[in-house]
Amino acid sequence: MARRTKEEALATRHRLLDAAELLFQAQGVSRTSLNDIALQAGATRGAIYWHFKDKADLFNAMIERVTLPLEESFQRMGRGTGLDPLHDIRGAMLDALRRTASDAQTRRVFEVATHKVEYVDEMRAVRLRHLAVRDECVTQLAQGLRQAAKIRGQRLPVPAAAAARGLHAMIDGLIGNWLLEPAAFDLPKAGRHALDAYLAGLGLSPHPAGAR
Repeated sequence: MARRTKEEALATRHRLLDAAELLFQAQGVSRTSLNDIALQAGATRGAIYWHFKDKADLFNAMIERVTLPLEESFQRMGRGTGLDPLHDIRGAMLDALRRTASDAQTRRVFEVATHKVEYVDEMRAVRLRHLAVRDECVTQLAQGLRQAAKIRGQRLPVPAAAAARGLHAMIDGLIGNWLLEPAAFDLPKAGRHALDAYLAGLGLSPHPAGAR
């Protein structure tokens, strides 16, 4: 009985998050109320407050449901595993581009997070999480780029932190522009070309001599 109750609660949580995705995409975050989400999900307003403390908490849970696997990919960069971190950097970024282009839920959530949210007072926690994830990603990128250069016995032409911020901004910008008009270009292909050109500009070849 307890197991069934837990499964039912989890199912309700997912219905609420599904409803939030659709409504946020259709009418924006600020114009969507918690009551709207409850009605769309076939649940009560009380059910929302059982699972989430406010709209920002629900929004962050919606984002995490899609982005946590990507965040975990980026967290593996620069951990000194003995492998070439450039492989991890390319893999994580290309995976993000592929998932955005091919997975409807990922695309929908990224569109909401990029174009449908205003960082007003009630969404302060969302802004703080966005900044924390960005900063962690840039930190891991910088460590990975620094380690990749070390494996190759060379120095980066710019500080690792600056190179990481530029790389993050480039991929983030590509995704944001593609979401405005998906038919405009092939996101994974354009992203791969841009990524490889950027890394080449840093002097980082994909296969360093002597790297394991």
